[in-house]
Amino acid sequence: MSLDERFKKAADDIQKLKSKPSNEDLLEIYGLFKQGTVGDVNTERPGMLDMKGKAKWDAWNGRKGTSQDSAKEQYIAKAESLIKSIGLQ
Repeated sequence: MSLDERFKKAADDIQKLKSKPSNEDLLEIYGLFKQGTVGDVNTERPGMLDMKGKAKWDAWNGRKGTSQDSAKEQYIAKAESLIKSIGLQ
């Protein structure tokens, strides 16, 4: 399986977890997904009233400089870890 195929499978599997991961895990997954698919952050940081948007932006910006392939590998590893601890539906 290619890296992109493994990444897509991991993204699909994350949607099938038995329960919702912690906010910290969700932000990590989000940041890795965005870095793996888009690359470095390419938008302005949301305003101070958008707490959720800022947290997501910060999680993505925290991955700045990470290659897309590396971010995909880290995403796959995190997905596998969550699947082991939470399980799939």
